[in-house]
Amino acid sequence: MASELHGVPDARRLVEAVREFLERDVMAATEGRVQFHTRVAVNVLGMIERELEWGRAQEARYRDGLGALGFNDEDGLAAAIRAGDIDDRLDDVVAFVTETVRARLEVANPRYLEPS
Repeated sequence: MASELHGVPDARRLVEAVREFLERDVMAATEGRVQFHTRVAVNVLGMIERELEWGRAQEARYRDGLGALGFNDEDGLAAAIRAGDIDDRLDDVVAFVTETVRARLEVANPRYLEPS
């Protein structure tokens, strides 16, 4: 999402440009340790791109999900799960946790969500 204040290219496009440069030019021109660290940088920049693209919507769904369960944070939810306080809402808890893990994987490494 382009910021009128910061103009074009926006942060997402800048990160994409750096990632593509590392992936296409630097990776092919290096080997060993430098190539490994380039691959790590490419992966990190990909995570940043995905978080910039999906992060706000994911965060809103996450907060809504916690709120629907009656919690402000994961610590409260975890304590309630351990205490058995929400055993009667197990389906809702499983759905929330599943969505949370999916959202984290969508940003961290969406390949983990692909069928094996």
